[in-house]
Amino acid sequence: MFDVKSYEIKQYKEKAHGGNSLKILIAEDNYINQKLLRRMLNHLGFEAEVCENGQEVLDFLNENKVDVIFMDVQMPVKDGFETTREIVETMGENRPKIIALTASALQSDMQKCLEAGMDDYIAKPIMMDILEEKLNKWKPES
Repeated sequence: MFDVKSYEIKQYKEKAHGGNSLKILIAEDNYINQKLLRRMLNHLGFEAEVCENGQEVLDFLNENKVDVIFMDVQMPVKDGFETTREIVETMGENRPKIIALTASALQSDMQKCLEAGMDDYIAKPIMMDILEEKLNKWKPES
């Protein structure tokens, strides 16, 4: 049976995001935060892979291409700052856009993220409209 509501949602998502299928990676060690962000992205019409620490991110990027990484700044093994610096150093201009995720909204913390090489910043808790705004801002041009 044809589900009109699902079809309309799919059409809206394709129109809203230009049919652009972003490859997204979530770098987050907290299971609840992983699940919440993934669900929010799904609601916006995107799918995402998840890594639990910076080393997993680097290993994942050796085998996969992504467009955007949502990078928690405090993770075990390698934190978001160290991981970002390594990505910038090894991938250069061909790297994915990196959006910091942190519980701190201080200007000094935002600056630290940018200095590490992150492209943008979202303070937790993540709001749906802010998430959508960042995705639209950093999606690759068609």
